[in-house]
Amino acid sequence: MLHFNSGACNACDIEVVALLSPRYDIERFGILLEPSPRHADVLLVTGAVTRQCADRLKRIYEQMPEPKFVVAIGACACSGGVFEGNYNVLGGADKVIPVDVYIPGCPPKPEAIIDGVLKLLKKSRKGKNRNE
Repeated sequence: MLHFNSGACNACDIEVVALLSPRYDIERFGILLEPSPRHADVLLVTGAVTRQCADRLKRIYEQMPEPKFVVAIGACACSGGVFEGNYNVLGGADKVIPVDVYIPGCPPKPEAIIDGVLKLLKKSRKGKNRNE
């Protein structure tokens, strides 16, 4: 799992970091935070996608090995949120890369993020992908 902040207010980022704390302990599901896109198969995107970060987001996505999955966390990553319509905001992550799971909220609770990621894991274990 790799985390990419595309310009969020940091509320969603705090919730993602909370997943790593002993209270939520997402590592018990075998989910580890990776520092490199070459070692990650799930990309967590927070924040509205701006024109400035769109190329970086696409480049990181392309560096990930197959099969790869994208999770949009928070209202901004899902649709642009309160920043939608701003001159520099393209919208949600799906404007630049394909998204597999949307987790709405401002910010979503860690329990909702865990639920979304676990549903993605179940989907990937069944051999389904976004093209089916």
